[in-house]
Parts: sequence; C-alpha cells; structure tokens
Amino acid sequence: MITAILHFPNVSPEIASFTLLGLHLTIRWYGFFYVLSFILGYLLYKYNLRKREVTLSKEHYESALFTIMLGVILGGRIGYVIFYNLLYYLQHPLAIFAVWEGGMSFHGGALGVIIGGLIYSRRTKISFYKLADPAVPIVAMGLGFGRLGNFINGELYGRASNLPWAMLFPDSPNVARHPSQLYELFLEGIVLATVTQFLLGKIKKEGIVFWSFIGLYGVFRFLIEFVREPDSLDFYHKFGFIFGFMTIGQFLSLLMLLLSGYAVWRINRKPLENSVA
Repeated sequence: MITAILHFPNVSPEIASFTLLGLHLTIRWYGFFYVLSFILGYLLYKYNLRKREVTLSKEHYESALFTIMLGVILGGRIGYVIFYNLLYYLQHPLAIFAVWEGGMSFHGGALGVIIGGLIYSRRTKISFYKLADPAVPIVAMGLGFGRLGNFINGELYGRASNLPWAMLFPDSPNVARHPSQLYELFLEGIVLATVTQFLLGKIKKEGIVFWSFIGLYGVFRFLIEFVREPDSLDFYHKFGFIFGFMTIGQFLSLLMLLLSGYAVWRINRKPLENSVA
C-alpha cells in the first residue's frame, strides 16, 4: 500500500448552513469562490480595459460582464453534457438540469464565453479582441479559484502516486494520489493569470493575449490530465480512451493548442496598424 506523507486538510466544503422560510440552505466554498470571482472580475476588468484604452459606458460594461457570466454557466453545463457524458444525458434528459450534482466543463464554458462575446461584439460594434484580451487574465484568476474549490471539495483528484506530496483524500482513504487540483490552481490559475496580465501590458496586437491564454491552457491541461484521475464516463466504458491514451479533456485541449497556434500565426502576419482599431 502506498503511504502518503500528506493528508487531506480537515476543511469542510461547507462554510455555513441554515434554514430560511422552511428551506435548508448551504453556503459552500465552491459556490463562494464563483461569486468571489465574479465580484473581482467586476472590479478588475475595468482596469484592464483602460490598459487597452477601451472605454465602455456603465450599461455596456455591466452587459459585457453579464454575457461572460452567462457564457461560463450555460456553456460550462452544456459543454459537460455534450463533451463528457452525452450518452448518459440522452438517456436521462432531466438530469441535465440537476446542476447541484456537479458537472461543469471549462472547454464548454470557454466556448460559451466566446460565442456570447462574438454576439455582444457584433451588437455593440466593438472589436471582440478589444474585449477579450483584457478579460482573459481575470478568467484565469477565476479558474484558479475554481480549482481551489475542487480541492476543498476533495474532488477531481489525481491518479495514485508515491511522490512525497501525494495525498490521501476522503473518497480515497487508502490510496495516496496526486493533488492535481493544486497543480491546476498553480498552472491554470496563478501562472496563466500572471503571464497573460504581463502580455496585456507588453503586446499591442489585438488577439495575441486571448489566443496565448487559449494555447497555454491547452498545454497545461493536456499535461495535467496525465496525472489526473479520469472521470468515470460511459464514453470510456464503451469506446475507451481516444487514440488509446487520450482523455476527452486532452483531446479538447489539443484542439485548443492547434487552433491558438494557427490564430497567432494569422495575427502576426498582419501589420500592427491593421490589427488595432
């Protein structure tokens, strides 16, 4: 048996629980981090827009943030249903609405934000990249908070490991595992937010920061999936891993990396004066 040096910290996933109007309500750390991300996003997005000399009215600013939040929530859920467990949800369609049981996809959330952003950009006649470049460092920050919430929940842990920092999780008390949520917190959250915020102040061509975020996330997620315990999905039981070794998350991340590489190449072919409106 593998002996873990580290033990999962004794932190409850619930901040508080109470009864209101006959309903038992619970405030969880995971939900709190979602709310905190949106609040910080509201405060910090305006600062990043100023770095790109973009000025929005209060109405347009709040509308843009609402579009981002809606894209994250709807895209994240729909993406999980389609990308990860479509066979199950086709058989249990009402379970699609049972969001309290978990099941959100970053890839779906990212696609939801992009689609919503493109619609919003077309409606307001503001360049998509003018809005997207300043947003991605904040999105990365939100990702970091989300992974911290996953860690506190003791979910999405890694594969078995005998490394010194392997950890015993509540749902796996006899097998030490990679704390892959913390790897993702560091790479997808701290590193990605720091790098894209730095690029935002240094690179003038619109779109480079956005596609750098997409590509770097693809790299980080692809690598972390090698040590992250795959979800128990009908897809894997019926068809196995993609190409015999690749998880769904890795496949989607590889597509992100290839698409970002092509997009950066296309943007860099254009003169600077043609890329800035």
